[in-house]
Amino acid sequence: MPSIAVITICFNNLADVEKTCASVDMQTTQPVEHWIINGSTENDIATWLKSKPQPHYRKWINERDKGISDAFNKGITNASAAIIHLLNSGDIYADEKILSVVEETFLNHPQTQWVSGKIKIKRSGHLIEVGKPFNEKQLYKGMRSVAHPTWFLRKEVYNRVGLFNLNYSIAMDYDLMCRIKNEPYKFINKTMVVFDDAGVSSNNYLKSLQQNIQVYESYFGYSVKCRLWQLRLKILFYLLQTSFGKFLFSIKKKAGLANV
Repeated sequence: MPSIAVITICFNNLADVEKTCASVDMQTTQPVEHWIINGSTENDIATWLKSKPQPHYRKWINERDKGISDAFNKGITNASAAIIHLLNSGDIYADEKILSVVEETFLNHPQTQWVSGKIKIKRSGHLIEVGKPFNEKQLYKGMRSVAHPTWFLRKEVYNRVGLFNLNYSIAMDYDLMCRIKNEPYKFINKTMVVFDDAGVSSNNYLKSLQQNIQVYESYFGYSVKCRLWQLRLKILFYLLQTSFGKFLFSIKKKAGLANV
């Protein structure tokens, strides 16, 4: 059976780490490794890891890092499993059989190099389910339909295309997606993760849109359609801050179009 390593990065957020660890521990198929990459300036996470009994598969690194990409890379480099999942602190698995489903998918499709699925997120105050199969022709749209928290990649993919780029503070996942666009892929039509919307990308949405343009054009050259799409998302972002925008989105959700 393909082995799975889960990597959780964290920074001064013990309650989120506890929540995510509990989600990993409830899986019917447990990972062979669960790495906690702790770059905190406070000692509470390190103390909790050392003082509380942990399952045999939980390992950790307590040291400062150079940011999210560096923390991801530390986990990937240290993981020895065949398949790697980045489950950020605060995020949780949608149910206790997620790792079992992923394991079975890779077992039944041995040529597959990465998978993604659906995710539950908050949008305009509503909890919705989004996620579509990856489509290389839709790359200019950024990460809208292929949520990074649902990705499971073979470690050999990282060995082949490289790790996360430290030059991007938010769009490092989109940069990686541009590099794995030709890797054999499979969509899992299931809600995989419940997303914690207090993260960097949520709090710096407009900056992430600008970085997405930088990433896309670094691979594919100047793109009018990419810039127009990001402008569309920017307008929608501001619209959803208004009561009228929230009203329109509630209608869209009721009509079953939240994932469109």
